[in-house]
Amino acid sequence: MILQACVNGARDVAEHPWLSADETVVAQDAAAAVDAGAAEIHVHAKDAAGRDSLAPEDVRRWLGAVRAAAPGVPVGVTTGAWAEPDVSRRLAAIESWTELPDYASVNWHEAGADEVAAALRRRGIGVEAGIWDAAGLEEWRVSPVRGACLRVLVELPAEAADVVRPHAEGLIAHVAREEPDLPILLHGEELSAWPALDLAGELGLDTRIGLEDTLLLPDGTDAPSNAALVRAARARLPRA
Repeated sequence: MILQACVNGARDVAEHPWLSADETVVAQDAAAAVDAGAAEIHVHAKDAAGRDSLAPEDVRRWLGAVRAAAPGVPVGVTTGAWAEPDVSRRLAAIESWTELPDYASVNWHEAGADEVAAALRRRGIGVEAGIWDAAGLEEWRVSPVRGACLRVLVELPAEAADVVRPHAEGLIAHVAREEPDLPILLHGEELSAWPALDLAGELGLDTRIGLEDTLLLPDGTDAPSNAALVRAARARLPRA
């Protein structure tokens, strides 16, 4: 069971002291999260203004900083359409990356998901298939690169705890029916972050935690860092 640290996400850098536009600051907390028990890091590269970026120089800087701080740890990035809405420019950015992540997430409800995933695979980058809803699930189900993914991310929106289990189990069942041997990483965000992590632990699935998904510890208090979130997650995930 893998516990991944999602250290920043698309959040505004003003939301938390560790959500910085300075890659060395985020890398420091990412390394602390690894020391606390995270096995992988998912990071969003930023431009100088703190906005998500797929630009080759930004991706190089951020991957370099995280790898320097946490050597040997797998590091992934986003390919979210909000970072580059134009599919052709998104593909061109990926083709021009000079430092390559170990994997990258692809949201299958977004336009161009098949092409983005294929471009990543051509470059030897693992693909995390992000499935948020039934529409994305159907797009992934008929995708020619479905079986070549590294894993499927079953991603739950900010929803009440009593909705988490039926929502997650429905998506998981469909994924497992199509690709029974493909690993699944289950996670939520905001209200669903901790319930989804607990469910992942119960089901023996990979999961993640970090400031991308929640700014709060399980008791509802502010999380001081990604490392603190990982420590709290490890306490709830004895098999991680």
